[in-house]
Amino acid sequence: MEVIESCESVYKLNKYLKARRDDVNAGVPGKFLHAVIGPDIPDVGSVASTIMYAFYLDETLKSNQLCTVPVINMKRAKLDSHAGLQWLLRSCNIDLSSLIFIDEIDLSYYDLFGSLKLVLLNCDKIPSEQEALKEAIVEVFHCSKSHSYSWVDSTTVRQDVSCCTVIAEKFAMISPEILAGQGFSRLLLAGILADTGNLSNSECTSKDKYMATLLINGAGRYGCNGLYHILKYKTHDSSDLNMEEILRKEFKKWTRSGKSNTISSRMLTPNIGMSSIGMSIAQLLSHDSTSISEIIHFQKLEKLGLLVVVSGYYDSQKKFKREILVSAESSELMKNLLGFLNASSVQLPLKALHQSGLKDEMRVFEIDKVTSRRTIERLLEEFLSASNGYY
Repeated sequence: MEVIESCESVYKLNKYLKARRDDVNAGVPGKFLHAVIGPDIPDVGSVASTIMYAFYLDETLKSNQLCTVPVINMKRAKLDSHAGLQWLLRSCNIDLSSLIFIDEIDLSYYDLFGSLKLVLLNCDKIPSEQEALKEAIVEVFHCSKSHSYSWVDSTTVRQDVSCCTVIAEKFAMISPEILAGQGFSRLLLAGILADTGNLSNSECTSKDKYMATLLINGAGRYGCNGLYHILKYKTHDSSDLNMEEILRKEFKKWTRSGKSNTISSRMLTPNIGMSSIGMSIAQLLSHDSTSISEIIHFQKLEKLGLLVVVSGYYDSQKKFKREILVSAESSELMKNLLGFLNASSVQLPLKALHQSGLKDEMRVFEIDKVTSRRTIERLLEEFLSASNGYY
């Protein structure tokens, strides 16, 4: 692994992270906890942008009333299963011990005493695990125009594919010299490359491309293509994992909060899980001879009415493909979901793919246009909300 020599900007970033970690360990006396938090499927782009936007706010606000911290929205122990992210942080010389993960801070404690201010980053809706904290949101950064929090005055609408693009532009305006540090620029560049599929996403903007060029020093001897492919390989290499580990590697779950657990309620408002993988569905199903039964076992283990496996990979012609496998606990629930998705066909046009050995409760589809995982997440959230009485 190429570890970049320590540079002044990364030294400054690590000094900030350690100081805020010490503040949190001391209980943040006499200040508001100003926490920047992103989606709970922590990919390279969301973690990089969480760290960098918190640092940007700390640098620009310089408030004695705020303790601005990045909160990585996953448990620290799960970092070991995110090889690409772990490699990136270490290669940039980021001090991992100074990062704050969601299981290392009790946000509800600060909310209880009215001292929590949340910055929701890179998602339109606060993750379900933090839903009780939504009234503490004071800023929504890099979101769609229709986010759910009308009382929030500070909103930055998403115009570019990558949140790191917007943050890099902000640093370029206030402190361009900080972007000269190779580790600092690599973290932002990696976020842009990961979010835009190496700048090949059809929604990639000219600003995404311009900022990637500005941060090219961060690629080092790998170049942009090399850096992207290292991240992709380390993120999606599943050769040594069993089926449960593959499905759990990037897994998100939505539950029926506050609803009864009768058979009828499970039909209407199922628990939903989404696993993201970096291989084709056909490759997943051929992982071993019991793949189908292991997927069903995982679904039952997590008590899911619906499990959606979202596949993103490049085919032999180097064309990006997006596929989904849907596993439902009943054919009726499958029918309901497909009816909902067909009504959303402009956003998620589905093309059925034949896979031998599947029952009616398990189906495979190709998504017939470039679609982000967050679009699929949002549709699943809408289905969960609408299904209680929608059908």
